Amino acid sequence: MSSPEAGAGPGKKKRTRVSGPRVGAGKGEGEKVDVIKVLEAQQMKAELPKFNPGDTVRVAFKVVEGGRERIQPFEGTVLRRKGSGISETFTVRRVTYGVGVERTFPIHSPRLEGVEVLREAQTKQARLYYLRERSGKAARVKEKRKQYVKG
Repeated sequence: MSSPEAGAGPGKKKRTRVSGPRVGAGKGEGEKVDVIKVLEAQQMKAELPKFNPGDTVRVAFKVVEGGRERIQPFEGTVLRRKGSGISETFTVRRVTYGVGVERTFPIHSPRLEGVEVLREAQTKQARLYYLRERSGKAARVKEKRKQYVKG
């Protein structure tokens, strides 16, 4: 039993590469991507406060308890910003009663009421994970100096 193509067993065909347009890359595929982009654009928030890792922020987040909804503030230091577009998130850390608590918030979430920047910080890193091991004064971040124009 010899097959016409070397290396192919009985009943198997050798794969050949076909030039031309990819299967599934037709007109319909492009339309699906555009629909997703349109939906994402509708759900993204237009105005966002500018904040960076190291800044101290107060996040107002809607929380549902039982049948009622209330706004719960969460104040702490921004450890990181991650992602882009509709899936962008940021992580805030605070120490409460000696226990470190970190919470990640989606920036474009409808439950996020607002982010208030309380203190801007000057950092050399984009991820401040080293703050997890530090406590007290060692966990402080250098405050950004504001320049004033003489007039």
